[in-house]
Amino acid sequence: MSPSLVDPVLRWYDANARDLPWRRAEATAWSVMVSEFMLQQTPVSRVLPVHAAWMERWPTPADLAAESSGEAVRAWGRLGYPRRALRLHGAAVAIVADHGGEVPAEYDALLALPGVGDYTAAAVATFAYGRRHVVLDTNVRRVLARALSGVEFPARSVNRAERDLAASVLPEDEPTAATWSVAVMELGALVCTADRPRCDACPVRTLCAWQAAGKPAYDGPPRPVQAWAGTDRQCRGRLMAVLRDHVGAVGKDRLDAAWDEPVQRERALASLLADRLVVRVGEDRYALP
Repeated sequence: MSPSLVDPVLRWYDANARDLPWRRAEATAWSVMVSEFMLQQTPVSRVLPVHAAWMERWPTPADLAAESSGEAVRAWGRLGYPRRALRLHGAAVAIVADHGGEVPAEYDALLALPGVGDYTAAAVATFAYGRRHVVLDTNVRRVLARALSGVEFPARSVNRAERDLAASVLPEDEPTAATWSVAVMELGALVCTADRPRCDACPVRTLCAWQAAGKPAYDGPPRPVQAWAGTDRQCRGRLMAVLRDHVGAVGKDRLDAAWDEPVQRERALASLLADRLVVRVGEDRYALP
C-alpha cells in the first residue's frame, strides 16, 4: 500500500490537532494511560473533566494505588463501564509493585498489566514513549478501511490481514510512526467519521480507495447499536449512582428505590457483585469495594 498517505495526514494533523492534555509535551505516561482507559467507548468531551480531576487527585500510579478500588469507582463518576476504573486501579497497583511506580515503556510489560489489552499497550507505548507500534482503535480502523481497502467500515474485529495492512503504511522512523498513529486517529475522529464523513475536508481524498469507488455503502453484517433506556446497563448505572453518592454502606431499601422493576434490579445487583464493583456489608447493606 502506498506510503503517500502519510505526508498529507501528518501535515493535516500539524494544522488541525486538538489541544488535549494527554497530548501535551508535559503530559506524563500515567496521564496517557489514564486517558486511554477513559476514552474506551467514551467521547473526549466527557473524558476531559474526569481526566483532569483524576490527575489532580492521583498524579502518579502510586497515588491511586494507595487508595481503595472503591474510591476509583466513585471518582469514575458517570463515564460508564465502571469496570475500567477497577482495571485502572489494578494496573496502578501492579505498576507500583513491579515497576517502581513508573509506567513501563515496553509493549510486553504494558500488556502484562491488569486490564491492559493489545490496543492499550500499543497506544501507551506509542503516545507516551514515541515507540513504533500498530495502534488500531475504531477511528484508525475506519480511516484505513476506507482509504486503503475501499470499504465504508472494517470488520467487527481486528484480523491479521487488517493488522498487516496497517503495518504496511506505518513509517519506519519511530517518532514519525508515533505521530502518524495519533494523526490518523484524529482524522477519524474529526473528518472521516462514522456518520456524515467530511470528505471535502479530507487531506487524502484523492488517494482514498473508498472515494475512488464511489463511496459504496457498507454491506457487511449489521453494525451493533447500543440501547440504553430500560436496559440492565441503565439499571446498573442507577444502582452505582446511589453508592457513589454515599460514603460507606447503604441499605438495600435505597437501592430498591432507585429502580422499580424488582427482577431486573436484583439481576443488575447480582452482576455488580459478581464484577466486584459492589460489595455486601453485613446482612442487607452494600458499598463500593
